Amino acid sequence: MADFGEILRNIGEFGTFQKLLICAVSFPSTIITFTFACLLFIQLDPERHCNTDWILKADANLTSEEQLNLTVPLEQDGSFSRCRMFVPVDWDIGTIREHGLNDTTVCQNGWVYNSELYTATIVTDFDLVCDRAHLPQLAQSVSMMGVLLGCLLFGPVAESIGRKRAAQIPMVFSLIFTVVTALCPYYGLFLLSLFLAGVGSGGFRLNAIILATEWIGPSKRSWGACIIQLCGAAGKAILAGLIYAIRDWRLAQLISAVPQAVVCIYIWFLPESARWLLGRGRTEEAKELLSKAAAVNKRTFTDSHLEKVVVNKIDRKSGILILFQSSLLKKYFFIVVFIWFSVNIGYFCITFNVGNFGLDVFMTQMFFGLTEMPAQILCMWLLEAVGRRISFISTLLVGGLLCILMLVFNQGNAVAVTTLATLGRFTFFWALSICNVYLQELFPTSCRQTAFGLGTIMCRVGSLIAPLINMLAMYHWSIPTVSFSVLILISAGLSFLLPETRGTELPETTEEVERNRNKKKMKNECESNTHIPSSRL
Repeated sequence: MADFGEILRNIGEFGTFQKLLICAVSFPSTIITFTFACLLFIQLDPERHCNTDWILKADANLTSEEQLNLTVPLEQDGSFSRCRMFVPVDWDIGTIREHGLNDTTVCQNGWVYNSELYTATIVTDFDLVCDRAHLPQLAQSVSMMGVLLGCLLFGPVAESIGRKRAAQIPMVFSLIFTVVTALCPYYGLFLLSLFLAGVGSGGFRLNAIILATEWIGPSKRSWGACIIQLCGAAGKAILAGLIYAIRDWRLAQLISAVPQAVVCIYIWFLPESARWLLGRGRTEEAKELLSKAAAVNKRTFTDSHLEKVVVNKIDRKSGILILFQSSLLKKYFFIVVFIWFSVNIGYFCITFNVGNFGLDVFMTQMFFGLTEMPAQILCMWLLEAVGRRISFISTLLVGGLLCILMLVFNQGNAVAVTTLATLGRFTFFWALSICNVYLQELFPTSCRQTAFGLGTIMCRVGSLIAPLINMLAMYHWSIPTVSFSVLILISAGLSFLLPETRGTELPETTEEVERNRNKKKMKNECESNTHIPSSRL
């Protein structure tokens, strides 16, 4: 197709049809965050001690304080041990009081947890403490691996089965395994279910963005990705309130499945991408959808609109082959993917560390979500006002410098660290939205979904690595911050090599991408020649 944008200009670039479509694919982004509600507040090590009810056989009238004094050893700081207990003995209470207990062992009958903050978390339900304290971070990584696989499966496959089907199937996946996750009795089964829920989450979001964007004209194209991101930010803020009100991870999971069930009903009525249908030679189906879109937008669509659009010979080659046969596409791809990878590491390093900033975990999470919302609103405006390139460069530079400033304050200054972390996450979220827009506007329809899918895979690799980078804080608290800050600043330098794509049509072929690059080079050369001083002519 030479110019699908011509059709959109006739039927409406951003009319009621496009707005309804964006609402339909954005609402799931608000609630799909809840799929991982069980992981959001697990960083805090709960107050606990070994279950020592064995001593109640000797005296059932012991107070809790007396029981602890007799059965749990003290740490050097005078607090009761959280991972050890005195070895149980078959003595009467008088002998125990007189001689005391000396031999210690690890907890033998589980733990008694303080339920003041949470009624139940995966940490308390599966006893992920002491020698199993590393397992919550494993759950974070497993969920990100699921999202990564979802992008791998449902990204490239959308080139053959379509954007609509590739969004519907993972949404059903997400619903099923959100429920299963809440009902898992064992940690191993929980990890498997969480992984499969991640597959659905990653596959849906990837294809929802593409489906919305391919129906929108150049003047509002960035809105497709940004509004979906905006709804995701709102979901994070709502999630903080949900967990604060419920305090039980299983109930939170089940509640989050209810709106997902609603989505799974209406998602089957979403329209396919007409741009994709025309690219596959399915002209009649595209005509029908374009006629419906025009009717909803109160415009008129006729066959003459399609006649003005040149349909190129369908390229049957794999999207991956198209992507890597062009040196220009390869260059764009590796730059954007490296930036996306780096930003995602920084974003999730801060996100997964929400419980360790020293302030109330619910308030911090709510601030994280609320600050992302203005980030998206500003992003939508600035992407059209100043363009993609300048927005990208400035966002990465500011975000990297904010994280470097976090190193100036020690961990005891909770307010300063949390403020800088929130602002840094603000800019990272902004940059992630620009990555979504760039990966759609730089690549032709024949490999757009493949590029977006592969890029999302590398992006998710970054989120998969983030918990592991956070674990390096055991050697020194500054190592994680230094690591992702350096990556962000390198990304800022690479972003200078990307072109401006504001106001351009989505390319349909590799040749169009090359042609657009050559036009811009010639334009820049002409502009530079007009500024040559007369003394040099």
